[in-house]
Amino acid sequence: MGKIKKIYETDEWLRPYKEAIDARHDRIVATRERFSVDGSLAKGINNHLYYGLHRTPEGKWVFREWAPNATRIYLIGEFNNWKRSNAYALKPLGGGNWEIVLDDIFLSHGTLYKLFIEWPGGGAERLPSYVTRTVQDPETKAFCAEVWEPEKPYRWRHRRPGKRPHPLIYECHIGMSGEQEKVSTFTEFRKNVLPKVADLGYDTLQIMALQEHPYYGSFGYQVSNFFALSSRFGTPEEFKALVDAAHAKGIAVVMDIVHSHSVDNEAEGLSLFDGREDLYFYKGPQGHHPAWGSRCFDYGKDETKYFLLSNCKYWLEEYHIDGFRFDGVTSMLYWDHGLERAFTGYDDYFNNSVDENAVEYLALANMLIREVNPNAFTIAEDVSGMAGLAAPFEAGGVGFDFRMAMGIADNWIKWIKTLSDEQWSMGEIWWQLTNKRSDEKTISYAECHDQAMVGDKTIIFRLMDAQMYTSMNKDSQSPVVDRGIALHKMIRLVTLATAGDGYLNFMGNEFGHPEWIDFPREGNGWSYKYARRQWSLAEPDYLRYKYLRNFDKAMIGMAKSEGILDEAPELLVQDEQKKILIFRRKNCIFAANFNPTESFVDYGFAAPQGKWVDILTTDEPEFDGFGRLSHDAHFTVPQKNANGNDRYDDTLYLYLPSRCAVVLEKR
Repeated sequence: MGKIKKIYETDEWLRPYKEAIDARHDRIVATRERFSVDGSLAKGINNHLYYGLHRTPEGKWVFREWAPNATRIYLIGEFNNWKRSNAYALKPLGGGNWEIVLDDIFLSHGTLYKLFIEWPGGGAERLPSYVTRTVQDPETKAFCAEVWEPEKPYRWRHRRPGKRPHPLIYECHIGMSGEQEKVSTFTEFRKNVLPKVADLGYDTLQIMALQEHPYYGSFGYQVSNFFALSSRFGTPEEFKALVDAAHAKGIAVVMDIVHSHSVDNEAEGLSLFDGREDLYFYKGPQGHHPAWGSRCFDYGKDETKYFLLSNCKYWLEEYHIDGFRFDGVTSMLYWDHGLERAFTGYDDYFNNSVDENAVEYLALANMLIREVNPNAFTIAEDVSGMAGLAAPFEAGGVGFDFRMAMGIADNWIKWIKTLSDEQWSMGEIWWQLTNKRSDEKTISYAECHDQAMVGDKTIIFRLMDAQMYTSMNKDSQSPVVDRGIALHKMIRLVTLATAGDGYLNFMGNEFGHPEWIDFPREGNGWSYKYARRQWSLAEPDYLRYKYLRNFDKAMIGMAKSEGILDEAPELLVQDEQKKILIFRRKNCIFAANFNPTESFVDYGFAAPQGKWVDILTTDEPEFDGFGRLSHDAHFTVPQKNANGNDRYDDTLYLYLPSRCAVVLEKR
C-alpha cells in the first residue's frame, strides 16, 4: 500500500491551508496519545465501566459519579423512601469523584433511584450522568433511574454484517413506525416493519431517537441521558432482539447519535448537574444554543471528551451498533453553529470561526469507533461542506466514512417549487447531483425525515398537494397525480443513480406516504394522528401507493445487483432543449426524459459498442406507468459523427417516452 496523500496534495485549493491542516492533525495526534493506554485509544476510553451503577466482583453494588462542585451526594429511591440519609451518602474520592458500595440486598432489578446533589448555595434531585436505564412515571411524567439486571440477559445469536462500502439506508423512527395512533415499540418494529425493510432490499437501518429524551416531540434530538435507551419504545433486551433480527437479515444498524448538544432540562439532563453551568458545557452564552434552546458541549474539556467517547464505545459494545450518523455536525464545528451563514470558500474551514475542540473530538470519535469495530462506519450531517470532514485522518481529514449530500434534497425542492417542468435544467440537475469532492464519500437522498416534518413538505406532497386525498385511486383520472407519480420515480432513480457512495430513504417515503409528521403537542391536542405510518395504504391494488413501493423495491434491487455505486457516473447526454439526461455508470446506461409532453423516437447518442437491454423503466404498468416501451434489445450502430469527418461513433437509438426513465444493461 502506497503512501496516503494529504488532502492538500490532491486539492490545490487547499495548499494555502497546509500549515493549518497539519497543525490540526498534530494536535489531534497528541490528544490521542494522551488518551491511549498501551497505544490503544479503545483501552483508554472506559468511563462507562467506571461511572454509574455496576456489580463488583464480590457481588455487591458500586455506584460512582463525577460532580466536582458537589459538597454532598445521596442515593435516594424506593429503598429509603426517597429521603436523604447518611447510610446512602456517597464518599468523596478526590478529583470530583464520588462512590458508594452497597450490599446486594439493597438494590435489585427494577428498583427506581435518583441522586440528590448538594452544592454551595443549593441542591436538587438529579439522574446519574452515566445512567443506562430511565423510566417515566405515566402520571407525574417524572423520570427516574432504574436498576436493570434481568434474570435472563439477552443472548446474541447472529454475527454483525460486514463493512458497508455503499450503504442503502432506510431511515426510521421506532415510535412513529406503527399504524396505530400511539408510540410504537421495538418489538412491533421487529415483527412488522423490519420484514418490509428487508423485502425492499435496503441493507442498512438508520434509527433515530434511541437516546433518552424527555420530550417525545423533539424527534429524539433533545437528549437528556446519553447512555440510556429510550424506555418509551421498550426494554434493552427488546432493542437487542431488534438489532439481532436485523443482523440475521444482513441489515446493518446505524444509530442517529446526538453529540451536538444536550437538553436544557436540569432534573433529567446534565444542565447545572452539580450546580455549575460549565460541568460538561461551555460557560456563558457559548454554552447555550441560540436556535435550539439547548446546552452546547465544551469539547475542549477532557471530561467531556471522555464522556462522549465512552458513549460511542458503549453503544457499539452493549447494543452491537454497526455505525453512527452524527447529528448536527455543522453546529459542532463552528462557534456560531453555522446559523444564517453562507459558506463561500475554504477560508471558512480554517479560521477562528471553527471550534477546533469539536474537530478534535470528532476525529477521536472516528478513530475510537473503528478501533472498537473495524467494520463500523460513520456519517456526518454537515451543511457547511468542510473540506476533509470525510477524508481519512491520515490524509489530514477528520475521518468520517461518509457525509450527507444535504444540498440535493434542497435542490429538488427548489426545482419543484419555483420552476415549471419546462424550465428544469438538465445541466443544473447533473451538476447538483454529482458535484462532490472526489476524495470524500457521500450519501445522497431525494428527501429524508427533514422534508417529512410539519413546516416542510415531502416530494409527493409538493407534486400533488390536495389531490393526494382525492385521486390516488387507481381508477381516478388526474393529470396532476400522473405527473406526481412519474416524477416521484424519476427523481428517486436519478438521485440514486448519481449518488456518490450511498443512498438514503425515509420510512414510508418509498411509497409516497400521504401525511406529514407531527408529534403530539399542545398545538394539536396531543394527538398521535400524524406520528405514525399508514403501511396499509401500500397494500391494495386499487391504490397507487403500492406501485410506487414496487418501483422502489425494483430500483434498490437493480442498484445492488448491478453494483452501480462501485464506479463513478459518466455524462453522455445533456439535452436542454428536449429535457433529456443520459449517463453511464458501471455496466448500465440511465436515460431520463424529463420532457412533460414530448416523447422521442430513435433518440441517438454515442454509447459503448454492443447489445443493450432494458432492465428497469419507470413506465412499467407494475409501477403505475403507461407501458409504452417494448423491451426489445438495442444494438449500437456505426454512425458518422456530427463533425462530418470520416470518424464513426457507436450510436445507440432509443425510444424515450415523456416523463420516463429507463435503465439499460450491456450484455
